[in-house]
Amino acid sequence: MSQIIEDMKSQGHDEHDGDLIQLVTFRIGEEEFGVDILAVQEIIRLMQITMVPRAPAFIEGVINLRGKVIPVISMRTRFNMPVLEHDSNTRIVVMELGQKIVGFLVDGVSEVLRIPAGTVEDPPPVVAGIGSEYIRGIGKLDDRLLILLDLDNLLSDIDLSAT
Repeated sequence: MSQIIEDMKSQGHDEHDGDLIQLVTFRIGEEEFGVDILAVQEIIRLMQITMVPRAPAFIEGVINLRGKVIPVISMRTRFNMPVLEHDSNTRIVVMELGQKIVGFLVDGVSEVLRIPAGTVEDPPPVVAGIGSEYIRGIGKLDDRLLILLDLDNLLSDIDLSAT
């Protein structure tokens, strides 16, 4: 999957190539989420995560990725979903957000895809519950819905320098 991401980036595909939005999609429980492909640095298998004392509950810990210490955020905990045992599909999506490199622990990575920008709608008012501030929009793909995350808001209240 990481090679596909690198290939698409190196071929000069922009996030908004024409009227298409390029995304990496992943699962958390039964829900499917999407993030801007340009933010994704790589996708790795689950590796040893070292817990950090006094870190917020959604900070799973830190990993050592080729000499860099990277905080890992549990997306299940961040979205107040029940915590499950990790399995062979569990992945860490490593993203570069501004000057920060962060890993997001997800249940599984689905695919890299492009969707027409016109298929993305604002989140409905019903979604105005917990976590709605992290949603940039809802993408409609045939018979499925894709929740597009607002990564800036997702990290806005986190002090990653403490990890």
